[in-house]
Amino acid sequence: MSSIIAEHISKKFKSLALDDVSINVDSGELFGLIGPDGSGKTTLFRVLTTLMLPDKGKATVAGLDTVKDYKKIRQIIGYMPGRFSLYQDLSVEENLQFFATLFGTTIEKNYSFIKDIYSQIEPFKKRRAGALSGGMKQKLALSCALVHKPKVLFLDEPTTGVDPVSRYEFWMMLKRLKQDGVTIVASTPYMDEARLCDRICLMREGKTMAIDTPENMKKEYKWTLRAVMSDRSFALLHDLRDYKFCEYCFSFGEYQHIALRDGFTDEDLYSFLTGKGHLHISLLPLQPGIEDCFMDMTREM
Repeated sequence: MSSIIAEHISKKFKSLALDDVSINVDSGELFGLIGPDGSGKTTLFRVLTTLMLPDKGKATVAGLDTVKDYKKIRQIIGYMPGRFSLYQDLSVEENLQFFATLFGTTIEKNYSFIKDIYSQIEPFKKRRAGALSGGMKQKLALSCALVHKPKVLFLDEPTTGVDPVSRYEFWMMLKRLKQDGVTIVASTPYMDEARLCDRICLMREGKTMAIDTPENMKKEYKWTLRAVMSDRSFALLHDLRDYKFCEYCFSFGEYQHIALRDGFTDEDLYSFLTGKGHLHISLLPLQPGIEDCFMDMTREM
């Protein structure tokens, strides 16, 4: 059963923010919108959470139309925007009480639902929200989005600017919420977080490139990958792109990821690089990640 259906959504500002976007999210699913800044993730969130009207297309959330039934939808969803948007001068407890009151409930009534998350910041409930660390702000914002027990939770880049440990803890909290039957849609620019979703939608320039499970996307990757490093990192990228079996190549940290067509051998690639004057060459087999799938699809747009 689908919890969210978006059909042919388009939205234009000065440029096209969403271009004929369609997604379908199942009830109880952890669904990821994956893509760089400017890919349309936030605009799609605003349409689905009734904060913005689409120019074209239609969408439903829990069977309710985002235009006709916007008041009902706002009562059954939780929304955590990308930027910390709580009241900085109010305490942790005061922020949570405020949001509970908005939805006609109390912290006590739904404490069991938010306990796993809120209990981690409850010892600091008298501290002003503005004085919290990034990870604690994140947990407070999530607690406020959940205090009314929503059916659907929208999280717009919730881990941006948060340390790696807090990022991991946050996604584990989402896994537990999913077990409670909450449908979760989370956007992120971090490709490594994609593997934690049931299904993902890769987005770029307002368009959807692919929707599938992370594993299926990686299985459909058709090139052979190598991670390459040498003593001449700047020249390495250009030389690899000149290699006759190179389909494409891009930088990934200190390594270059090269996608290779059939017919290449490691020995031939190594010989090619030594002939170009490279020393201390590292040539490692590589399984494709979501970044590699994304870069491959990007070339086809």
